[in-house]
Amino acid sequence: MFLIVGGDAAATLLTTSGFPQVFVAWTRFAVAAVLLAPICGLSRAELRLMLDWRLALRALLIVAGIVCILTALKTEPMANVFGGFFVGPVVSYFLSALLLGERITPLRTLLLLGSFIGVVLVVRPGFGMTTGMGFAILAGCFHGSYLVATRWLAGGFRPRFLLFSQLAIGAVVLAPFALGPIPKLTLDAGILITLSALGSAGGNLILVWVNRTTPAGVVAPLIYSQLLAAMVIGWVVFSQWPDSQSLIGLAIILVAGVSSVWFAGRGR
Repeated sequence: MFLIVGGDAAATLLTTSGFPQVFVAWTRFAVAAVLLAPICGLSRAELRLMLDWRLALRALLIVAGIVCILTALKTEPMANVFGGFFVGPVVSYFLSALLLGERITPLRTLLLLGSFIGVVLVVRPGFGMTTGMGFAILAGCFHGSYLVATRWLAGGFRPRFLLFSQLAIGAVVLAPFALGPIPKLTLDAGILITLSALGSAGGNLILVWVNRTTPAGVVAPLIYSQLLAAMVIGWVVFSQWPDSQSLIGLAIILVAGVSSVWFAGRGR
């Protein structure tokens, strides 16, 4: 989780120094795809599967989510952006029930709605809501939908192939929009591009490996540690610290989210 947030921090440094967020998103997908290709064990049959519309849909959802979150991070504190982003588990919960027939329980529904109240405190809809926080909410909606698509497809594809497919498809889709005028590439920019790609891809690949040996009920709550990572990295790298209302909202999201996953692991 810290690797993923660290990758977002490197990407934010790039966008604030003048690199377009679409270009930064494209480098994240392209560099990670090149690095993963030799170790993902692709076969010829799987290469043909890259044209499957379901894989394209899943990849487009994560592409849209990353572009939105990079847009939000350009103007908003990192911890606040991740607070808005955590509308995603709420979207995923109800969408999974609607499309995949997953079980809804009153207790988990209550806790997730509590988490949504925390999101509202951070986002401040209405006159206090900024454009950046609107993009954070959009990123959460796309990511929640991406999680549902991943559950939908997980039984039919290898984890490493699923990861590679989203990277390769994302790189191809973003390429026409990314190869426009960009600032001069320097050594520092190259390092940040590499850190952005490795942070995101490395974190997700580690999660794939962990999920193979560790119960989902143990792994799932770890996603909420992104809030803590965003607060720490935002303070260390960008000298950002949430105000009191945002801190209350982030605490509500953290407690309600972890409690929801804990009860889900016990069938409640």
